[in-house]
Formats: sequence, C-alpha cells, structure tokens
Amino acid sequence: MGRPFGIPVYVSWTWFLVAGFITMMFGPQMRQMLPQLDEFAAYGVAFLFAVLLYVSVLLHELAHSVLAKAYGLPVRRITLYLLGGVSEIEKEPPTPGKEFMVAAAGPMLSLGLAGLGLLADVFLINGGGILEVLTWQLWFANLIVGVFNLLPGLPLDGGRMLRAGVWKVAGSPGSGTVVAAWGGRVLAVLLIAFPLVTALTSEREFDPVDLLWPMVLASFIWMGATQSLRVAKIKERIPQVNARTLARRAIPVTAETPLSEALRQAAEARAGALVVVDHEGKPLAIVSEAAVQATPEHRRPWVNVASLAKTLEPTMILNADLAGEALIEAMRDAPGSEYLLVERTGEIYGVLATSDVNRVFIGV
Repeated sequence: MGRPFGIPVYVSWTWFLVAGFITMMFGPQMRQMLPQLDEFAAYGVAFLFAVLLYVSVLLHELAHSVLAKAYGLPVRRITLYLLGGVSEIEKEPPTPGKEFMVAAAGPMLSLGLAGLGLLADVFLINGGGILEVLTWQLWFANLIVGVFNLLPGLPLDGGRMLRAGVWKVAGSPGSGTVVAAWGGRVLAVLLIAFPLVTALTSEREFDPVDLLWPMVLASFIWMGATQSLRVAKIKERIPQVNARTLARRAIPVTAETPLSEALRQAAEARAGALVVVDHEGKPLAIVSEAAVQATPEHRRPWVNVASLAKTLEPTMILNADLAGEALIEAMRDAPGSEYLLVERTGEIYGVLATSDVNRVFIGV
C-alpha cells in the first residue's frame, strides 16, 4: 500500500473481513446517531470508520517501526490484518531499555490519538454531524487499543514492556520472555473467564455469541504466548551450535571420481562428507548428501561425484570458528544444505550440514 519512512505496508485479505464486520455492526448505530442519513449512507459512514480505525492501527505500528529503525534495527514490513497490525522487526533490541521504548511507542501513540480526539470532540467539534460522530468513535477506539495493548502479557506490547523489565532485573532476556509469555496465557484465560462468570452471575440470559470475540482474542494471545515460549527455548540452545563441534570430516575428491570409489574412500577415512577439488587441491564444490542417497547403489560406479555436487559460492564457505548467533546468522544469510568450513589459513576443516544444526533444536 506504500512505503512510509521506507517501510513497506501490506494489507492482508483478512482486513476486508473485519472491515465488513465493523460496517455491519456499526451501521445501525450510525443510523441512530445520524438520523438525517438514509440506510446506505449510514453504512457508508460505518465503513469509513473501519478505514480510519485501521489508519490509526497503521500509525500505532509505524510508531514501533520508526523507533526501531532509529535504533538501527531493520524493519521488514508492516502488515494490517484481522486483529490489527504487526511490525516485522528483524532483530531484537540489544538492551532492555530499547526493548521497552520500542514496545511502548505504539500504545503511547494510540493513547495520544485518543487524547487529541477527546480534546477535539470537547472543544472544537460541536453540533453533531458525521465529523463529530467519527471523532468520538475514533478517540474511544484508540483509547481501547492503547489500554488493551498495555496489558502485561505477550504478544501484546505490554508483554514486551514486562519482558524488558524482567530482563533488566534478572539480566536475562530469556527469563523476561518466559514471565511475559505466561502473563499472556493468564490474560487469555481471563479474557474468556471474565465475561463467562459475569454472564452466569447476572440475571440476564447467557448468550454464547457474547463469547465469540473474547475467544478470538484469547486464542490469538494464547498462540502468541506459546510461540514466544518456544522461541525462548530455541534461543537457550543457540549457544550449543558450534561449527567445529557439528562439522563432518570431509575428504577431497576430484570431479571425475566415481561415486562408489569416493564413498569407499570416505568410509575408509571415517569421513561424513565429500568435497570436490581441482588437481591443485582447491575446493570447487560439495557433494550433496541428498543427491548421494537418491542415487541407486548399482548406478554409483557409473556416476561421477561432480554430477552430484553443488558449486561453492563464497557465501557457502564459513569460518570454522563460528558459533552461536554468529553461525546462525551466517547460515540465514545464505540458506543451503551444506557449508564448507575452513580455517583462517584457508585450509579445509570439514563440512557443516544444515540437518546436523537442525538436530540441536529437535524437541523444542
């Protein structure tokens, strides 16, 4: 939809669902508040409210993203969807203070819009009409958005602020994530329990439809909190990712070597990988493990290793000393199935298979 501040903005098809829902829900209300309008015009004003509400959501997300960019954090995009919006910030803030500020920027902007709308409603816009009705609806909606997002549980902004606080006190971002994620799970339960208990203890007849929207919000929060817990567990294991520890011993073979002979040499040397080299010993390619496994045994004497190898690109050659976040980042920059590990001197150390790295995270 555009690139404000250089940030691509996308609108999901699910936005049209919520826009239709808001239009149908607020259409009759607009007809009552603006009796001078016919039914078609009243629903048109309700749709305009839906659009302006999501403009407010966009401004909320831009507050997160613009501050993140100011801190040097890359922002991939902003997406508006069924339940609001999401800013895809590619890296986490490096300090709890910056985490808190980025998280707080959105709700503060929403509350600021609510405050400005209230002042305009009270002091500037009088006499009713479409403008006053829309202003009232928008400042009240922004107030709800701002307050709701301050609730202390992931994936809400308040959960990120809580995470930053625990991170600051405990010195561990992982501990902050666990506390804030469980806060999100508690919020999800309360979102369903509160209207349910209220309905059952009141004299009004219970209507299951009243639980529909709380259940949607609770499901969103519960799934987001659960995903945050999973990410925290993954990050706990990242320090275990070490290129030297996970490397497979590799033997050099020339391009014309039959696959059966190369595998015999590898078995004899107890190696787990094959690197194609030229006649001067310079590495040219890595033989694909998947391609080897897909080659029937009776054909292996007639297939040379070059036909099963992937040419080495500069990004596929990694330093054998890489570990933790640095190694994950290097692999993410150049996705592949195998990487050649070399010493600082350029000597071949071994081959790192992505499948071996993935096994570190099995069970998370």
